[in-house]
Amino acid sequence: MVFYVYELNFITDLMEERLAKGKLRWLANFKEIRRDYKIGEFTIPIYATGGLEEKGFFLSKVFSTLVTPKYKIHFLFYTSPEIDVKFLRKFIISCKSKFVGDDWIFIGLVQGKPVEKSLKNAIENIADNRVGVAAYSLTSKNAVSSKNVLGKALQKQLKLTEAKFEAFDLPDYLKSFTIPFSLGTLMLIAAALFGDVPTAIQPLTLLLLAFFSIILGHQIYKTQYHVTLTLNAKGFELREGKAVTIRKWSDFTDLAIYITPRRETCLRLYSKEKILDLPLSRIGISKKDAYNTIRQLIKRR
Repeated sequence: MVFYVYELNFITDLMEERLAKGKLRWLANFKEIRRDYKIGEFTIPIYATGGLEEKGFFLSKVFSTLVTPKYKIHFLFYTSPEIDVKFLRKFIISCKSKFVGDDWIFIGLVQGKPVEKSLKNAIENIADNRVGVAAYSLTSKNAVSSKNVLGKALQKQLKLTEAKFEAFDLPDYLKSFTIPFSLGTLMLIAAALFGDVPTAIQPLTLLLLAFFSIILGHQIYKTQYHVTLTLNAKGFELREGKAVTIRKWSDFTDLAIYITPRRETCLRLYSKEKILDLPLSRIGISKKDAYNTIRQLIKRR
C-alpha cells in the first residue's frame, strides 16, 4: 500500500508536468491547472480546464474563432489504491452536475490494484458521449477506456505505462550552436584573408551562418548532449545523446542523492558492478518524488 502511495504521487506530479508543457494538447489547449480541486465530496489531485481554440499563427486563430466550438474541456485526474463501480458512478454524477451543457469531460483514473471486471464493464459501457473515461492499473498494467470517442482519445494520450522526462538544457545547446558558428566564422575569415574574397565577412553572410548554425547546433545537441529518462515499473532507459543505458531496478541495491562538482543534482544508484547516476536536474524531475518512488521500486525487487 505504501508503494502505491509513492508511485501514485509520482504519476500525479508527472501528469501536472505534462499538462504544463502542453503534452495533452491533442485533447485540448488546457489553460488552467489546479491541485486538490473539490467537486462535491471528492478531492481531485489534478483538474485542468481549457478549450479547443488554436494558439498558432494568425490564420489558425481566425479559423479557430470562426469554426471551433466554444464549449469548455474539463480534465480530471484521480488516483487511488483501489477504485470500484460505486465510486465511478458517484464521481461521474458529481462531474456532470458541476459541468453542465455541452462541455466535454475527460476523466483519468489510476489505481494500484488490478481493474476488476465489473469496473471494466462499467467504464466501457458509459453511454454519455460528452464523458470520456480511461483507467489504468499499476499492478496489472492493464488499461481500459469508455468506447466512445472521448474515452478512446483520452486513453491514447495518457500513456501511463511509462514516465518519460526530458528538458531543454540551454548551456549545452549554446555549446552546440557555438561549435558550427565558430568554425564557420574561421572559414569566412580565412576566405577573406587568404582566398582573396574580401566580401566574405558581412552582415548577410554572418546572418546566414547563424541560421545554419542554429539548425546544425540543434542536431549536435540532440545527438551529443540531450538527456531523456524513461521510467517504468521494471527499470529505466537513460539516453544521453546517442548513448543509451537500459537497466532493471533489480540490478541495484541502494540509492542516494548526489551533488556533482558542477552543482548538478543526480540520483546515484548502487549495484555490485558499478555506480550509476541519473541526472535529475537536467531532466526536470522532483528530487523528493523521484527518490521516494525509485527507492520503493528497488526495495520491491
